[in-house]
Amino acid sequence: MLNLDLTGAQVLHPDGLSDAPLSFCDGLIVDGPVGRGVDLAGYLVLPGIIDLHGDGFERHLAQRRGAMKQMDAGLVATEAELAANGITTAMLAQFVSWEGGMRGLEFAERVFDAIRDTRHSLVTDLHAQLRFETHLLDLYADLPDMLAGWGVSYVVFNDHLPHDRLAQGKLPRRLNGQALKAGRSPENHLAYMRDLHAQRVDVPSALDWLCPKLKAVGVRMGSHDDATAETRAAWRARGADLAEFPETLDAAEAAHAAGDAVLMGAPNVVRGGSHNGNLSALDLVMMGSCDALASDYHYPSPRRAALMLVDTGVCDLAQAWGLVSSGPARVMGWHDRGDLSPGKRADFVVLDASTRRVAATFVAGRLSYMSGDVAARFFA
Repeated sequence: MLNLDLTGAQVLHPDGLSDAPLSFCDGLIVDGPVGRGVDLAGYLVLPGIIDLHGDGFERHLAQRRGAMKQMDAGLVATEAELAANGITTAMLAQFVSWEGGMRGLEFAERVFDAIRDTRHSLVTDLHAQLRFETHLLDLYADLPDMLAGWGVSYVVFNDHLPHDRLAQGKLPRRLNGQALKAGRSPENHLAYMRDLHAQRVDVPSALDWLCPKLKAVGVRMGSHDDATAETRAAWRARGADLAEFPETLDAAEAAHAAGDAVLMGAPNVVRGGSHNGNLSALDLVMMGSCDALASDYHYPSPRRAALMLVDTGVCDLAQAWGLVSSGPARVMGWHDRGDLSPGKRADFVVLDASTRRVAATFVAGRLSYMSGDVAARFFA
């Protein structure tokens, strides 16, 4: 583990940039020099990015159906991408869904087992999030034990069934492709979706039974794609106090007003809006109602989104970068990271001040990524 004094750089603290040296020893930020200096003039040192929802890892774990047999190799590749994008803590969001395939229970079990068994051998701090489809009622009784076995303590609830089309007797869009991924015939897949749709009246009471059990064993809960204030209130009453990617302003404002954490996608900011026409993350940031930005499906986006917010004058650097560092840390109750105060973990990213590309990433004082000319500064 490295113990260093970083000098000459612009270091981001909660109150803004400082040219004072930043020192770390035994994996922690310390107040005072530790002896060996590294001149980082021309670079920025920022708190490490904390990503609370990302599914970009799928391309590494299973690039094509059946192509990846060893999940640990996929996680090593995932970590390399995370580190290259300045991400020091990552929540890998894995479905358990009626959709099957890479969103089915069998694949999820392999992913969660691999994260549990591999994470301690990696530098980047990896965590798992279960994205659970609410209509899978046959899994409710076993879910608490499954989570304990996987080492998963964060669940976000989804409902992606095409209820409108099913209620109208229409075929769901992309039925054949979904059936292929699930390993079912289109007829069997459609019948399964219809059966789940028919159970919708039983879902609220089942959730009312399940959520207190999960909360009692310390599982953090959130909801995904809330469309109304009433939906958000129902989730809050069950103990799911994190609103992930609310679809409408009403849902987002209701969450924020009630003190729920609001998480939006960083690609939404980079694109200038939602890719499917939902609520604009930029609007929510400007209103002060967004607590954190996550990578969603694109790991470079948190860094890019934060810098775009600065460039467009929406936020200063401390506020914008807080949406990908201190904000996510507060959401999850992680008091040991998120800023560069003495006593916090030495999780930080070094950016080239001119290009603003990631030059190096450190997690608890350990190097996870380094590229280019900055290496000469550390290994001179």
